[in-house]
Amino acid sequence: MPIYEYAASTDQTCTTCRAGFERLQKLSDAPVSACPDCGAPVRRVIGVPQVVAGQAHVLRESHVAKHGFTQYRRVGKGLYEKTAGKGPDMISGD
Repeated sequence: MPIYEYAASTDQTCTTCRAGFERLQKLSDAPVSACPDCGAPVRRVIGVPQVVAGQAHVLRESHVAKHGFTQYRRVGKGLYEKTAGKGPDMISGD
């Protein structure tokens, strides 16, 4: 389901619609026409899409070490080898 952004369409607003708010809605849902807090008219605005492609969950080794983390990769059953950071060179599950 997409997240739609809404903003006030008049000058008579509250802090919620003045700053804008988001709603998780189905594509088939009707657009929100009024602020949920003050009832002022709102309009749907185009927001920046969030696109995740490929292996976005994998961090680069240079960033891992730079931020104080240690990264390991599995080299065998219960055996992990350090690829970045200051932790121990190997971790074993034995």
